[in-house]
Amino acid sequence: MKTMIPAIARVLLGLILLGAGLNGYLVIFGYTPLFPTSPAAMALLQGYLLVLVKSTEVICALLLLTNRWVPLTLTIVAPISVNILAFHLFVDRDLLPLGLLVAVLVVLLLWSYRRYFLGLLAPSAPISPERNIVS
Repeated sequence: MKTMIPAIARVLLGLILLGAGLNGYLVIFGYTPLFPTSPAAMALLQGYLLVLVKSTEVICALLLLTNRWVPLTLTIVAPISVNILAFHLFVDRDLLPLGLLVAVLVVLLLWSYRRYFLGLLAPSAPISPERNIVS
């Protein structure tokens, strides 16, 4: 059961991001979105920024759903989830429960994959001489 929780969280986060990304593409192409959207978010995210954010959400969703490069994907999704939570906390509270759910899922997954991030928390990182990374 303990190993099922991260898998369920990963799939749920992937589905949420996929839905949000595809919903954003409907807005980009001028169609009516399938799911509720924030008018304030659509006003803020215009042009290339909306395409960039929604494309990132779709790519990360596909990586989460296929269980590929999950630590890298979480590194990309973490700042997006902070932005989603902050936006719905301070600007548009209509979708705040969804923002909280995304934040909780990301934190849970970051905790579950924490051993992959330990190298990032090293106070100093000496270069390995056998790898010849820097000449």
